[in-house]
Amino acid sequence: MSLIHELLAGAGVGVVGGLASGFTGTSPGGGLVIFSVLLLGAEQHIAQGTSLIAQVPPTGLAGVRRYWQNGNRSPLRWIVWIGIGFLVGGAGGGYAAAAVSDAVLQWTYVVYLVALIAALVLRRDHEHGSKEAGDQNDLPWLPLFLIGTLAGFSSGFMGIGGGLAITVGLAAGLRVPQHQAQLVSLIFSVIPTNIPAAWIYWSKGLMVGWPAIIGILAGLWIGTDLGARMANRVSKSVLRQTMIALVSLMALYMTYKALS
Repeated sequence: MSLIHELLAGAGVGVVGGLASGFTGTSPGGGLVIFSVLLLGAEQHIAQGTSLIAQVPPTGLAGVRRYWQNGNRSPLRWIVWIGIGFLVGGAGGGYAAAAVSDAVLQWTYVVYLVALIAALVLRRDHEHGSKEAGDQNDLPWLPLFLIGTLAGFSSGFMGIGGGLAITVGLAAGLRVPQHQAQLVSLIFSVIPTNIPAAWIYWSKGLMVGWPAIIGILAGLWIGTDLGARMANRVSKSVLRQTMIALVSLMALYMTYKALS
């Protein structure tokens, strides 16, 4: 692949991943892994390393700004406890991923996505009649820490950034309003908590070329901003349904890859 083609393909990966990230409020890792495999022809380990490395710069800042401008806020203590858990889980996930095969990573990815889909569906079924916890700033520290640990481990082990775990954990597990949960998740695409996991992949050479990385970063900045603009114009039920559809498609594709 020539330098120009690699740059353009990387930009395409970044824009699509950014749109999904901004609209669903998740870090762009899942989209980057999928489209790195599709558009760049990367193997699973390389796609995951590329995803983590591309998430070190604060490409989600534009998306955070859009959610913030729309009145969504996040208590600092949520960020602190999730961040501590993220650092703990991230390094462990990165070392664990380096020790297993592509097939194991792919099937783990599928199981993880199916579990998140189930959590989102259950959240939809039980949302009526339950009080949203997002208006309270005193959520207990342990669930926040555990959400961060799961997000960090999923980031290191599957290269997906952990945003899905944060969004689903807050919205489905702790009843935080959907837009607010998505803001918190996007904040972690700005804070480089995945550096330990990214360094493990980088040190092993598990990444695509730098022209593709540069294209991905440019595409992420644009796509995340556009996706966040769209998200702030729709209801929380539309956001949740979109996330269910997106995660389902990702699970189906990774099942196909694991079987082929």
